[in-house]
Amino acid sequence: MSISRFQAFSDGIFAILITILVLQFQVPDYQVGHLGQALINQWPILLSYAFSYFYVGTLWLFHHDFFGLFKKIDRNMNVINLILLFVITLIDYPMSLVANTLTTMNRTDLKVALIVYDVVALIASAMFFVIYRYLHEHPELRNKKVNTDFYERVEYDPIRSVAIYFAAIIVTLFSNSLGGILLGCGIIFHFYAYVRLNATIKKYHEKALIENAAANVARKQN
Repeated sequence: MSISRFQAFSDGIFAILITILVLQFQVPDYQVGHLGQALINQWPILLSYAFSYFYVGTLWLFHHDFFGLFKKIDRNMNVINLILLFVITLIDYPMSLVANTLTTMNRTDLKVALIVYDVVALIASAMFFVIYRYLHEHPELRNKKVNTDFYERVEYDPIRSVAIYFAAIIVTLFSNSLGGILLGCGIIFHFYAYVRLNATIKKYHEKALIENAAANVARKQN
């Protein structure tokens, strides 16, 4: 499969997921003259949606930039990507659970909802690590300019993310508030890791441009 078809399919899945997330918003039941209060009461949905949208958006940026380093895709990578996309599409479910339990404010239910969200996020991060390893172990798939040094700069970010979500699961067993904060930290760390990846890719492109320019100058001199 070509890179363009691979990315087009993945982009379509992300677009559908973001559309599904926003469908959680519905006109609330309200008495005439009390729409404002009814909208305020929907804050759990808005909060869950904001975090989930930011999370999915960051995952899409990650996916888009990282797979731009591939020159081709094999069958195994297609399967790994399908598993990753399956996990990512599950995000809508824990988002709904968190929104509903924040509305009822039942501690036990909220604990379960947060842990479900943590588990989905943990598996998604683990799948990114699998993708990193697969690219590292199959150099024939990546751009020739992507060397081992590039991989070593970013290889442990998914593991750090897994550690944060695992810690969030443990902490949530004792405190919903602290567990929720750790979940939020995990999502924010994803964005930080994306910024690191993007900066590394930019350095790789700049280095490639310099090497190409030097090679062109050398050819002209010869």
